[in-house]
Amino acid sequence: MRQDGAAERRLIDNILEGMALRSAGFIVTVYGDVVVPRGGVLWTGTLIEVCDRVGISESLVRTAVSRLVAAHRLRGERMGRRSYYRLDASAQREFDQAAGLLYRPEVPPQGWQILYAPDLGEDEARRQRMGHMGGAVFVRPDRGQPVPEGALLFRAADPSELEGLGRFWDLSSLHQRYRDLLARFAPLAKAAATLSDEMALIARLLLVHDYRGVLLRDPRLPQAALPPDWKGQEARALFRSLYRQLTPAAERWIGTHFEGSEGFLSAQTTETEARLNDLSGVSA
Repeated sequence: MRQDGAAERRLIDNILEGMALRSAGFIVTVYGDVVVPRGGVLWTGTLIEVCDRVGISESLVRTAVSRLVAAHRLRGERMGRRSYYRLDASAQREFDQAAGLLYRPEVPPQGWQILYAPDLGEDEARRQRMGHMGGAVFVRPDRGQPVPEGALLFRAADPSELEGLGRFWDLSSLHQRYRDLLARFAPLAKAAATLSDEMALIARLLLVHDYRGVLLRDPRLPQAALPPDWKGQEARALFRSLYRQLTPAAERWIGTHFEGSEGFLSAQTTETEARLNDLSGVSA
């Protein structure tokens, strides 16, 4: 049985409470989750409409889009009186990396990278999710990442070596964010099947946005280096389950309401089907 509009709105409002949603970040989520795997182009009017559903005004959308264009994240084009925006080529690699973390199976670390990196600042270390061991020495799980320019790399042979490396990361704030995400979205597990197509899409976008914000800061340490009550795995399981539940209805809305430069976007594409297969653990 479908929920009535007021009940759906309360559910979405409860999810939004405490999220501190920012317009530019949410627009990036819309493009990464919906637009990029469907050709990459979206009419501004559609973007304004979907942002309005989460309380982001038209003026904030236009300001955020202008800033994303200036930052070479989006690129605009006009057709008649309409404006469309696509992902800028310079941002494609970043989007691909984020999509890999969100939708593809987890890649277990093959050991540790210990780096001597005298030119690596704290901000860049955090961006690359490194632990600071002191001085110019940093550490991170070895998943084959490229070595930063000017750094020297040493490897430990096995993930179980160098016990206690987890102390070089402050995991407390990440852990709390995972707890908050679980509390925010757990009620959705019971209601997902009863949502309208539109609200299923909005709920999925908020789920992706919130989880992406934590996951991109998570160093994804091996189990032995994590606190015993770590909630990251539970949050990932909830994300995968909810995303699959919400997708059929969300895709119906996308296929009838999201406009690109050549008409409505496809409800499904090869790439969106591959994402679902990965989240379901189905081999291609």
